[in-house]
Amino acid sequence: MTAAAGLFSELPTQARIYENGLVHVPAYLGPGAQRALLAEIEEALAEAPLFRPAMPRTGKAFSVRMSNCGPLGWVSDRERGYRYQAAHPQTGKSWPKIPALVLKAWKDLAGYPCLPEACLINFYDAAARMGMHQDRDEAALDAPVLSLSLGSSCVFRFGGTTRAGKTEVLELASGDALLLQGAARLLYHGVTRLIPETSPLPDSDLLPADSRINLTLRRVTRPVSC
Repeated sequence: MTAAAGLFSELPTQARIYENGLVHVPAYLGPGAQRALLAEIEEALAEAPLFRPAMPRTGKAFSVRMSNCGPLGWVSDRERGYRYQAAHPQTGKSWPKIPALVLKAWKDLAGYPCLPEACLINFYDAAARMGMHQDRDEAALDAPVLSLSLGSSCVFRFGGTTRAGKTEVLELASGDALLLQGAARLLYHGVTRLIPETSPLPDSDLLPADSRINLTLRRVTRPVSC
């Protein structure tokens, strides 16, 4: 039995499992858990403030601002491209620990024996987008990618393992979890737009109206043991 097959019997009852292996869990986090997680993220960003990565070669700035938690963080710039590193690119300090609620989600849903090493924090304002891409900068491609959404709903687009071909969309709402695992691990995916006036969380300095935070958990290195 594969890790994915074993996972399916333990997923929340509201989970939708697509034929390609993508798993969408609506309302994985309830209202109280969403507020608690937002507070944990606010603490993390006080240590590791949001920054704006840049595309390799062109240096074009991403429309999404980001930060990280965990032993490793994903960064990108014109000179060195996409990579993981142990320190914030602007402060030079180590990334803060991954929030406890996020680690719980990994243990609940990922079906993978080792803990994640990186938790990307992507902040979307109303104008931000994420183009179609694969998550393939990791050595541990057998590990799933797990994401959690907070704030405004978004239109999430996904296709196959090449840029060409048919794509589908689904709406990711605050509290939803999404799992790319098995055959879905290398799907092309992106965020087309935010949906206005959909956030159930109180307007705050960290998460104002019509904005979204996406947390993405990844295992980066191949584990020797856990």
